[in-house]
Amino acid sequence: MADLMRVSFTIERRLYEELERLLATTEYGNRSEFIRDLVRERIVRDSWRRNEEAVGTITMVYNHHQRDLSGALTSLQHEHHDAILVTTHVHLTHDLCVETIIVRGHAQSIEQLADELRRNKGVLHVAVSMSSTGQRLK
Repeated sequence: MADLMRVSFTIERRLYEELERLLATTEYGNRSEFIRDLVRERIVRDSWRRNEEAVGTITMVYNHHQRDLSGALTSLQHEHHDAILVTTHVHLTHDLCVETIIVRGHAQSIEQLADELRRNKGVLHVAVSMSSTGQRLK
């Protein structure tokens, strides 16, 4: 079993009521696990901000009929092969595709790759979902 610590803290009534309202909208079994996940979320955001090693996904929607776009996207991904763990390509419609790229590296490098993908004509949307390698979350 994990080395658990019991803590006590004081918050304003209104903030406590908001916490309870949020908790009621979830399926958490108890308040402690809910608060642990809030802390973990903050750790991930701070790690990302400090440019630590991270994992994440880059989701990209694009028009595959755009001239030379498929080749440009493939070349760009090859330039960043060290950060890309896997890519999934899905045909949404006759014209539109979505790719989900799972990446690992420093947060700024992941953001830079997303920006490079985003700048290509025919790319309609790029979203980055950040996570952690989990080392600080144990």
